[in-house]
Amino acid sequence: MTAIQHIDISELERLRSGGSLLLVDVRTDAEVARGIIAGARHIPLQTLPQRLGELQAGETTVVYCQSGGRSAQACVWLAQQGFEKVYNLQGGILAWLREGRPVAQP
Repeated sequence: MTAIQHIDISELERLRSGGSLLLVDVRTDAEVARGIIAGARHIPLQTLPQRLGELQAGETTVVYCQSGGRSAQACVWLAQQGFEKVYNLQGGILAWLREGRPVAQP
């Protein structure tokens, strides 16, 4: 099994301030309707294989979901597709909200 690289909110912010980063939200449409982290691309987990072409294997990619489970699955799958710089946001958007961070409307 592929080892998943986990990051926390502060590490996400450090990566975001450092330049090129793709943030991917793998939650359902209904979950995203309640708010999304600004700048994230919404690709529901079940559509990831069909939409792989929207991602670039060489780009730093951070994946999140509601609490971290589905995004961890997505990270394993992406790593198997050749993504080397893929990270799972620990705690998902719930951790983001617990820190009082803002969400945008999709």
